[in-house]
Parts: sequence; C-alpha cells; structure tokens
Amino acid sequence: MDIPLAASLVSQGAWALPARLAVIIPIYSEAANIRPLVQRLDAALSGIPWEAIFVDDDSPDGSGAILRDLGALDPRIRCLRRIGRRGLATACIEGFLGASAPFVAVMDGDLQHDETILPAMLRAVENGADHAIGSRHVDGGTANGGFSAARGSLSGAGAWLAQRLLPVPLSDPMSGFFLMRRTRVEEVAPRLTGSGFKILLDIVISIGRPLRVVELPYRFRSRTAGDSKLDIAELTAFLGLLFDKAMHGLVPLRFLAFAGVGAIGLGIHMATLVALLDGFGVDFQVAQGLATLLAMTANFWLNNRLTFRAERRRGQALWRGLLLFYLVCGIGVAANLGIAQLLVQESGWQLSLAGAAGAVLTLVWNYAVSATLVWR
Repeated sequence: MDIPLAASLVSQGAWALPARLAVIIPIYSEAANIRPLVQRLDAALSGIPWEAIFVDDDSPDGSGAILRDLGALDPRIRCLRRIGRRGLATACIEGFLGASAPFVAVMDGDLQHDETILPAMLRAVENGADHAIGSRHVDGGTANGGFSAARGSLSGAGAWLAQRLLPVPLSDPMSGFFLMRRTRVEEVAPRLTGSGFKILLDIVISIGRPLRVVELPYRFRSRTAGDSKLDIAELTAFLGLLFDKAMHGLVPLRFLAFAGVGAIGLGIHMATLVALLDGFGVDFQVAQGLATLLAMTANFWLNNRLTFRAERRRGQALWRGLLLFYLVCGIGVAANLGIAQLLVQESGWQLSLAGAAGAVLTLVWNYAVSATLVWR
C-alpha cells in the first residue's frame, strides 16, 4: 500500500471502527507477496472493518521490515515476529489468540488463496455456520496450476487419511483457508497439537463434536513469487498429527518421533557394525565404537530436522548441540548397561527382559535431557 492510498483511507475514516474480521497470515520469506496481498485484502473487504495479523517466523528476506513500514501507515496491518521457533500451526494459534475481532480467518501469504470469497465466508459464519472453508474440491473450485503433480498426489493422499478421522465430512480437509468465530478457537486452543501445517484438521478433530460446515469454492492460484514451504519434515509432522489424534494424545507426539528416530539409529548401528566386522575385519571394540558414533550422529541430524524442527540448531549452535547430544547419549548407554546388569544380578530378570527395560529407561532419559538441554 502506498502513502496516497493510506492517506485516502484515513480521510475516509476506513479505520474508525473496531475490526470485525481478523485475517491471520503465517509467513516465512514472503517479501515479494506482502504488498500485493494487502492491496487485495483492502479491495476484497471493502465495507468490512478488518485487520491482518501477519505472523512472521523471523524471515531472513526482510518481510518483517516491510510489514513494519506498512503498519506505520495502516494500523490494520500488524506483525507478530517470532524468534527461535517456527511452524505454521503454532503461528496460526498465536495469531488467533492475539486477535480482538469476533471473527478470525486463516489464509496463506503466497497469494494462492482467493481473498475475494472472504466476505461470503464471513456471512456464512455470521448466519450460524461453525466453519466456512475455502474448498478446491466442491463445484466451482479448482486446484489447477496451484500444485505440481507430486504435491497434488501428496495432498490427495493426506486428504484421504484425514477423512478417516474427521467427525464431519469435508471435501477439502487439507485446506489452509477457513474462517470461524474467535470464541471457538479460544475454546479449543488448549487441546490443539500445534504440529505440522494443517491447522484446520487439528481444530476440527480437537473440537470433537458435530459441526456445521459451509464449504465455498475457490480457484487455487499458482505461486508467482517465493518458494513453497512444504517438505518432508512438514509431511512427517502431518502424519504425526494424524497419529496423535488417533491415539487421543496418550503419548507425547515428540516422544514418539524421538523413539522412531532411535529405531532408525539402531538400524544404522547394526548395519554399520555388520559391515565393519564382516566386510573389513575390523576389531569388535573399534567397530562397535564407530557404529555407535555414526548412529548417534544420524539420530542427532534426524531429530534436529524432524523431532525438534521448530528449535532446529544451526551454525555454531549445531556443533555445540551435537557434542552435547553425544554426552547425553553416552550417559544413557552407561545407564542402560548398569540398569540391565542390576536387574539381572539383584532381581533375577532374564537377560532379554532386563535389556529391554534398560533400553526403555535409556530412551526416556535421552528424550528428557535432549528436550531440556540440547533443543531447549
């Protein structure tokens, strides 16, 4: 938005009324899209008091500076900058809880969602719907050009899985474009997982009761600037969200991810050990040490990319974290051996059972200390 437009809006009293609709826009490196999006929102929401809350995960491309400049001219534009944490779901939750408008909407900051249907979405919820969802899969909607073939296939597979858990049928459960009352968000916020990139799915499942949903068609546009944030880590987090909801949150999602990474590390350890012993004739103690070091390194890398993605270590912090992880796991291995030996000698446990008990306690130790110290 330029200065003449801002001055014109001030003179017209466009900002005199409290916001009725807050549009939550999570972003990361969307500098090229911010000004066009604000202009489109201003045109689409003409006559509706609104505000836009951009939740910026400390973008390195200057997105935050652009938003500060816009906010200085237009008080409807707000920027919540987050340092040291990332993630679309948690960004949306913080944006919801920072809004004062009675209605809140979520949309992407990449111009792929059609902002012109926001007034119709607002009317639907004002008239009694619990959710108004922008859908690519009802009559009149389309995703043509918005997805690559590979991403379209992944989205379709994710939608099929999500529909198995939803309490209400949705044509587009993977949609990131929806509107609801703020009080509904505040009601469900304590039960949200805050994992991955599909906050709508988290909200609908967590509410846990039949909902009245209105799905409005829109055309999913192609991205013209910036890069997609969808990657293997986000897909893993999405699968974790589904599993967590299926298990009703009985086991912490991060603990399950940490245990899964540990299982991969065990496979790497055994494969390396066998290769060194049988393929190269390395002494057992040396082979065991090298296999352990490789497995711990792989575990650290995977946990840094997946389990603790929002607290990911980079630069010098990455190497400090790796050394600390070696120490934590080394103590865990020593504890495993000591506990297993104690159970066998003092309590008469079978070797296999004592070994399993030691492994479980080591897993809990490694997770608790890693989450507290390595990725605090």
